[in-house]
Amino acid sequence: MPEGVSLPTVSVVVVNYRGTEDTLTCLRALRTELDYPADRLQVICVDNASGDEAAAQRLAAEPGVLFVQAERNLGFAGGCNLGVAQATGEVLAFLNNDARPHRDWLSAAVRVLREQPTVGAVASKVLDWDGKLIDFVDAGLTWFGMGYKRHAGQPDDGSHEIARDVLFGTGSALLVRAGLYRELGGFDERYFMFYEDVDLGWRLNLRGWRVRYEPSSITYHRHHASMSTVDSSREYYLLERNALASMYKNLSDRTLARAMPAALALAVRRATARAGLDPTQLEITNRPADPAEDAEPVAVPRSALSGMLAIDQFVDMLPALAAAREIEQSKRVRSDADLIPLMRKAMEPAYPLPRYLAAHEILVEAFGLDEVYGKSRRVLVLTGDSITDRMAGPAIRAWNMAEVLSGEHQVRLVTTNPSCTPPEATFEVHHAPRRNLPEHVDWADVVVLQGHALEFLPGLKQRGSTKIVVCDLYDPMHLELLEQGKDGTDEQRGKDLLGVTRVINTQLRRGDFFLCASQRQRHLWLGHLAALGRITPELYDSDPTTRSLLAEVPFGLPAKPPQRTAPAAKGVLPGISATDKLVIWAGGVYNWFDPLTLVHAVDRLRTRRPEVRMLFLGMKHPNPDVPEMGVSGRLRELAQRLDLVGRHVFFNETWVPYEQRQNWLLDADCGVSTHFEHVETMFAFRTRILDYLWAGLPIVTSDGDSFADLVRGEQLGVVVPAEDPGALADALERVLYDEEFAESCRQRIAAVRERFTWEVVLAPLVEFCRSPRPAADRLPGASPLVRNAPLGTGGVLRRDLALVKEYLDNGGPAELARRAGGRLIRLARNAGKRHG
Repeated sequence: MPEGVSLPTVSVVVVNYRGTEDTLTCLRALRTELDYPADRLQVICVDNASGDEAAAQRLAAEPGVLFVQAERNLGFAGGCNLGVAQATGEVLAFLNNDARPHRDWLSAAVRVLREQPTVGAVASKVLDWDGKLIDFVDAGLTWFGMGYKRHAGQPDDGSHEIARDVLFGTGSALLVRAGLYRELGGFDERYFMFYEDVDLGWRLNLRGWRVRYEPSSITYHRHHASMSTVDSSREYYLLERNALASMYKNLSDRTLARAMPAALALAVRRATARAGLDPTQLEITNRPADPAEDAEPVAVPRSALSGMLAIDQFVDMLPALAAAREIEQSKRVRSDADLIPLMRKAMEPAYPLPRYLAAHEILVEAFGLDEVYGKSRRVLVLTGDSITDRMAGPAIRAWNMAEVLSGEHQVRLVTTNPSCTPPEATFEVHHAPRRNLPEHVDWADVVVLQGHALEFLPGLKQRGSTKIVVCDLYDPMHLELLEQGKDGTDEQRGKDLLGVTRVINTQLRRGDFFLCASQRQRHLWLGHLAALGRITPELYDSDPTTRSLLAEVPFGLPAKPPQRTAPAAKGVLPGISATDKLVIWAGGVYNWFDPLTLVHAVDRLRTRRPEVRMLFLGMKHPNPDVPEMGVSGRLRELAQRLDLVGRHVFFNETWVPYEQRQNWLLDADCGVSTHFEHVETMFAFRTRILDYLWAGLPIVTSDGDSFADLVRGEQLGVVVPAEDPGALADALERVLYDEEFAESCRQRIAAVRERFTWEVVLAPLVEFCRSPRPAADRLPGASPLVRNAPLGTGGVLRRDLALVKEYLDNGGPAELARRAGGRLIRLARNAGKRHG
């Protein structure tokens, strides 16, 4: 650890049951062999009513150990919880009494907890006593609820030295954040022993926390198991019963309805196959000839009885388990599908018994379990834009998100806009009035939303909501509104701006993952997030790039190059011949654009290049809720006044269908985008330029936005100063008539456009949806790892002494007294906030 860093106090709990010599060896190793500060370590030994008074006295006399005597045998789960009740550490560590720690066991695990605030527990690497064979390096879980240690018994050959997320860690060597452990209620004492660690890890993951296997946190396990003198049937009984309990508590309603009946049936078959029982002995056709013999008792081996009694006792546990299930299901933020990768091989039969394997195959097919455990999660993409064959930018973006995500997940694209007549799709598309949105949100595991959609879902807005929310911020609506509302009164513009800013801030406070369109936008949204307190030390320490919270996802374009399906402009529109040079404006005309300078440039260029033609492709927005803006009227008026309409400037008065736009683009010789120099331009992402890239059109654009940087840097066309008609006319002439230059632009465009296909740009969203989690600061039970460090902690003491010296040097005792008084007031206020 870096010098001066305050380490959390770790409370190590060791449970003893008739293993005194092993326990003493373990306790002494904890005190003498660990590379962890002694003043940051609490060692607790729980004697689980071993019944040996002399042994208990020896344990109680061990120096530096807090001894706790249980009144009865509470099992491993209850013994650990009894020890935790006496623990004062910010971190809890559980160590089997027949284990010894490597010197770095605690320091390596605590480092993970400090550096990765979304990690709730650290699973140690566990080897045999000699350090040669594997006990635990990875976790697996079958669909019927039985956890197992993958690679157990294999040589430690160096292939398990990479840290990874796991579903659970073994209770024999596990560290957990103390506050989180207590919020979860600790180990479930109903289990007594076996699978309480599986259940704890399962619940941690369901609540959005990670369990992290850390290979440098090592312990060695002797395996003097407390069950060594007990008949194996009792172990079978606990394994069967507890597996069913874990399934019942932690599976969703949908999965439980499929898996539980099959698991109960498989438990019976496992018991009869394990015992070699004749499954046909009670068939009516197998009666003995002598009726008296038919009434004779049938011998049932204990190994068979264990499975049947486990199911019987599981029934008795159901009322208590039902209450636990209600809690876990209400707190979960991750779906069953999210955890399937952590199960490793969910469909693993686990037992190599022929009759058992046959039953496994039958049940998997009969209950469709391959489908249940093979399906990925459900993703809702929510927009407020029209979804028709004529779509604007937000709808196009939402559509392509849905299309790309549908390759791995069940996806619904839902719009609140009544204009919803979608093209054919491989995913569900719905129109939903605002009152019906909650049913779609309830269906989803992940909600991807844009615009004002969150405002229609008050339940989802609350920080207490456990649904995973992705906010698409590619459109800085508040900056756009500054230009869009210029025709309104100052009072109304002010109100509108406050309203939109509130909408954005609500998303920024609530979201678990954010998307922006460019590096410039990252700077903008990072500032917003920092101002709202979302850029925390915990986030920064675990991810200095903050890309786990905010990722660049530009607007995209189709991977397939455009294919002409019909003639469009040249030789079709009156006034545009097949030999004319056509400049295209491939989108709407809005107040933040500058089409007026473009018209003046065309007016200049036509005097020396009479065959130049300028086409504005979309004058009427496909969303009926978007009115025509003031600049559209001024554009028409200017073109008429210069006598350009129908001669050199043309207006498409409708909106070109999305699947037909390529025909118009392929008719053009270059694409243009002009805008003013203002703050909206600085952070905007002009989606029309992507269509130019898709069609291979050289680009002429005004300076000031992120695409101008791209065009200039990659030599895709010409960048001109804003509001300069002369420079714009010259640029248009160059890309239209300098064939060598235009060809070089097209060659560069062919290389660059591969970076902007939807499959490429959406990669961060696809990756997040593969393993969606709440943001680090939204995890339930999140709290600082080190709180109220004592004055004697090195770093704190050195810092305070340095401050004392500084205050004395600068102002003498009076300054020191003033500063100390201010600090005491702040501490008192903070304490009031914590306890208020």
